Amino acid sequence: MTYCLGIRLNDGIVFAADSRTNAGVDIISMYRKLFTFEKPGDRNICVMTAGNLAVTQAVVSQLEEGLDDEDDDDTLYTVSSMSDATKMVGRALRNVRARDEVFLKADDADSSASFIVGGQIAGRRMRLFLVYSAGNYIEATDDTPYLQIGESKYGKPILERVVTPQMDLAQAAKCALVSLDSTIRSNVAVAPPIDMVVIIAALLLNSVFKPMTNTIRISRRTGARGFAIYLIAYQRQAGWKMIWGNQNGCP
Repeated sequence: MTYCLGIRLNDGIVFAADSRTNAGVDIISMYRKLFTFEKPGDRNICVMTAGNLAVTQAVVSQLEEGLDDEDDDDTLYTVSSMSDATKMVGRALRNVRARDEVFLKADDADSSASFIVGGQIAGRRMRLFLVYSAGNYIEATDDTPYLQIGESKYGKPILERVVTPQMDLAQAAKCALVSLDSTIRSNVAVAPPIDMVVIIAALLLNSVFKPMTNTIRISRRTGARGFAIYLIAYQRQAGWKMIWGNQNGCP
C-alpha cells in the first residue's frame, strides 16, 4: 500500500510520500516512491508512484531513458512542457501495461498503477497532475488544489478543511505531514520514512536564477524520530517561520 499527495499553491508545490511496500502481511519492504527530474536553470519535475511496484519501476525507467515506442530520445529531462511530461507518463504506463498485462493476469496479479506529476519548466507556469491507470489524467485546480494516490481516505479530511491555494508553503508542508501521519496511524501498510519535496514557484520563470535553490528536500529519515523532526528540518532548511498554535491554516 502507498500514500502520496501533492498540494499546488500560489507559492509552489508540496510533494510527500511514504516508502512502505507490501505483498502480504509477512512480505514488507521499503522502496522510494518519489522521484525528481532536475536540470538546474531549466526544470524541476517530481513524480510519485502508487500501485504495482514492478510496473511503476518500469515506467520510471522509461521516463529516465526514453519510451519504448518512440523513435526520438525524449525523456522528462527534455520535454517542453508539464503537459507533455504528463502525457509521457501516461504513454509509458500504457506501454508497460500492454507489454506485461497478459503475463500478470496469468499470474493473477494486478497491473494497475497511478502517478502524481508536477513541477515547473523554465518560462512556463507550475502545474500538478494525477495520471490514472489507463494513462489519462486530471489537473489540480484552485477549487481542488491537492491530489492523492494510494490509501487516500484517512489523510483527506485535513486537506479538505484547510488547504487553499493561498496557504504558504510551510503550512502546507505541515498539513501534508499531518495527512501522512493520520494515514500511517490508520493503515499499517503505510509507513515511514517519508520523502518530501517542495518546489518554489516563479524561480524558473526568470532567465537568470540560482541553481538548485528551488527544491527543498526532507527525505529518508527514520520514523522513530517523529514528525516534529521533519518540521524542524524543513523550517531550518527553508528559512521560513513555522506557525504553531491557533493560527490560520493547519492547526
